[in-house]
Amino acid sequence: MKSQLSFISVSVLCLLSQNLFSADKEKPNVIFILADDIGYGDLGWMGAKTIQTPNVDRLADEGIRFTNCHATSSTSTPSRYGLLTGMYPWRRKDTGIANGDAPMIIHPDQYTIADMFKQAGYTTGAVGKWHLGLGGEKGKQNWNGCISPALNDIGFDDWLIIAATADRVPCVFVENNRVVNADPNDPIQVSYQKPFPGELLGRDHPELLRLHPSDGHDMAIVDGIPRIGYMQGGKSALWHDEDIAGRITNRAIDFITKNKQQPFFLYFCTNDIHVPRVPNEKFAGKSGMGSRGDAILSFDYTVEQIMHALDSLGIADNTIIVLTSDNGPVLDDGYKDNAVELLGKHKPGGIFRGGKYSIFEAGTRVPMIIRWKNSIKENGISGALVSQIDLMRSLAAMTRVEIPKEAATDSRNELNALLGKTEKGRDYLIEQNMNNTLSVVNANWKYIEPGKGPAINEGTNTELGNSPVDQLYDLKNDPGEKNNLADANHKKITAKLQKILKREKSDKYITHKYGLHYPTICHQR
Repeated sequence: MKSQLSFISVSVLCLLSQNLFSADKEKPNVIFILADDIGYGDLGWMGAKTIQTPNVDRLADEGIRFTNCHATSSTSTPSRYGLLTGMYPWRRKDTGIANGDAPMIIHPDQYTIADMFKQAGYTTGAVGKWHLGLGGEKGKQNWNGCISPALNDIGFDDWLIIAATADRVPCVFVENNRVVNADPNDPIQVSYQKPFPGELLGRDHPELLRLHPSDGHDMAIVDGIPRIGYMQGGKSALWHDEDIAGRITNRAIDFITKNKQQPFFLYFCTNDIHVPRVPNEKFAGKSGMGSRGDAILSFDYTVEQIMHALDSLGIADNTIIVLTSDNGPVLDDGYKDNAVELLGKHKPGGIFRGGKYSIFEAGTRVPMIIRWKNSIKENGISGALVSQIDLMRSLAAMTRVEIPKEAATDSRNELNALLGKTEKGRDYLIEQNMNNTLSVVNANWKYIEPGKGPAINEGTNTELGNSPVDQLYDLKNDPGEKNNLADANHKKITAKLQKILKREKSDKYITHKYGLHYPTICHQR
């Protein structure tokens, strides 16, 4: 149920895209492959020496590698919100890390990138990790019946998802409004408030665990692994962690195969390499870096399977693949899986400081590859400043879609940069950490506003970048953000970036609120 929003002319954007495809040329399919917690330095093409990712490297060789791509945020929920809506998540107060019983964060009357593709005549699908809430009210989802509102209300025709994250309950797949394999005689109950009577918890029964917590993650036990939150029932619907990657990859390939004769958009979000890292036996012990390294191998194999499917169906040449990650890397994120002990010389964040949760560059600077065979040059490398938030307006320009005026207000048309036609990208972008501390990044400089919160996340041992004073870094000469230059000698640069941030924070859309009236009809398939 979309609001009646006014439209703006995109005639200029159409001129930019008129040489890409015309009425008599088939529209390209578009696949987003969104990794989870894979850092700038975790892949071979980004310089990793101790881990092998030949399939991701092949994709990079056949497309453009972006060395200055950014997620909007250094955590999952807000990052995904920004990518799907074209709006900075910090403009709203309800886009923080979502629990498994969170309501829909993207409201049904909000325009999404899936809506944009549907408007262009595409069939749309979503597979894998969601982490943006389901239902209309916190903790009121009908896990035993029809769940609404859901992804079909924000533009997706077909979907199978993990409701939140693999370390949070409910540990079930939801497909087109219903939990897969739900048994009415064993109803699912979910709570983030208190355990259910008789529920066995990880904190009380370590003897039942095959993976032990290091911080938190000591509540419901599912598949021998303690999770965040409490859950009871639904035994026939519970997933087996080793099978998650294969399950969602096969579902993604099914969607591709079913829609091979028509243009499609697939939002495919892997569980790798988020915790709990429990890779299939095909990869377990193969990396020499523990389960985190093994999960990277699993991700690489997933990429191979998607590329193989496109090749086998004969649609690889006219399919755009965008591969990126939701945020930066983290090692110990709540489980004792030896990610720190077995790291060796590997540097998940590359040359950058921080990581997941952080405002420093390793938190939001992420790998990105775009491949469109025979349409963009192979083995390209681009240093253009781009943000995932720009995918929406850039692809709208390509497909000649008019986006509603009130939608995607922070997205910019960077199509020429994304297709490798120019090295000029954004003038600047805004980044966000877990404490909602913001930064402004341009081609050479980064300003971080004074922010509340700890300097270090003790649980993950990550520098968060929070400081009571201004921070200014010369990213061109100091990419590791070691020297704070927010002093009298750089007063003009600091003031310029402060002015940008102040203007962005006072933008009228910061107070824009979408309607809270959800549809009551559950879509059946």
